[in-house]
Amino acid sequence: MSHLAPLARFGGLLALDLRDVTSDPAALDSSGWWAVTADFEGGLLCARFGDVRPAPVPAPGRWRGPAPRDWTSSLDRGAYTAGVRRIREHIAAGDVYQTNLCRILTAPLPDPDAADVDALTALLARGNPAPHAGTIRLPAHGVEVATASPELYVRRSGRTVESGPIKGTGRTAADLLEKDHAENVMIVDLVRNDLGRVCASGSVTVPGLCEIEPHPGLVHLVSTVRGELRAEATWADLLGATFPPGSVTGAPKSSALRIIEELETAPRGPYCGGVGWVDADRGTAELAVGIRTFWIDRTAAGGPVLRFGTGAGITWGSDPLREWEETELKAARLLGVASGAGEASGGIPR
Repeated sequence: MSHLAPLARFGGLLALDLRDVTSDPAALDSSGWWAVTADFEGGLLCARFGDVRPAPVPAPGRWRGPAPRDWTSSLDRGAYTAGVRRIREHIAAGDVYQTNLCRILTAPLPDPDAADVDALTALLARGNPAPHAGTIRLPAHGVEVATASPELYVRRSGRTVESGPIKGTGRTAADLLEKDHAENVMIVDLVRNDLGRVCASGSVTVPGLCEIEPHPGLVHLVSTVRGELRAEATWADLLGATFPPGSVTGAPKSSALRIIEELETAPRGPYCGGVGWVDADRGTAELAVGIRTFWIDRTAAGGPVLRFGTGAGITWGSDPLREWEETELKAARLLGVASGAGEASGGIPR
C-alpha cells in the first residue's frame, strides 16, 4: 500500500485532512466537501475532507510511468473489431441502437512504492489539459485515480443539474461523419430521459446540440442537457437515474449494458464511471465521466499496475477498423504522457 497521504484535487482546489469515507450516497446530502468516485460497475466511494483550499496544480514532480511498449489490452485488434461486428448484429436484430465498446490497457509500474497519481495529474495538466482534470488519492481505500476527463457527467448548482455528453471524435472537425452526429443525438435523447426521471416535468432542455469542442490532438461533438431537480430528489435518486453515464453505455441503456457484459473481458472500474466533487454546504457539484482516466491497481496478481481505458460508440454505420483506430486516437496522447514519451507513437497494443 502507498504511504502517501489522502488528498483530492479538482478545479483549482486542493482537499486535505480526510475526515470520513462512506459508500452511502446520502452523505452527499449532508454537509462538507466530498471527493467522489463511482466505478462503472456501481461501487461508490465518498470521502469528506476538512481542509479545502485554493491551490494550483504543482509543477510535474517525480513520476516513473510504464515503458510505452509495456501496455497490454484486454481486447486486441481482432477481438475488438469482432466485437464491433457483433454489436452491429445486435443492432440488425433490433436489440439496441448503439453500444459503447471499451478495452482496458494495463502496464506494470516500474517503481510502485513511489507511484503518485497526483504527480501524474501534474504531468497530464501540462501535456493534456482538460476541463475536468483531477486527482483522488486514497491508498488505504483502494482509490488512486488521475483523470484528464473532457466530459461532464453531472454539474449541480442548487436544484439545477447539467450534463455534457460527448459523442463523436476525430483528429479534426473534417473527420466527423454523419454517423457521429446521429450517435450524439441518440445519447442526448437518453440523457434527457435519465434526467427526466428526477427533474421537474417540462424542465429538461438542450441548450447546446452537437457543438464542436477542440481538445489536445482531437475534436469532440458535445451537447448540453439541463434540468431542475424535483424538490424531493436526493443524490441517491440523481445517481440512480443517470448512472452509468449514457455516453459510455449506449441506447437503450439496459440493452447496451447486457451487450457490454457479453463482449468486454475486463471490468471498467473508475473508467466510464464518475469522478469529481460535491460541496454539500453550498449545494454545488461537478462530476466528470471517468474517461481519459488512469488508476493504480495495487491488487493485481502480478503486482501493482497502472490501468487506462479507451473505447468508442458503435452504431449500424460503424466500420470496425475505424472504431479501433478511434480508440487508439483517444489513448495515444495520454499513454505517451504517462509513459514520459510524448505521444506514444506505435506504443499502443494492437
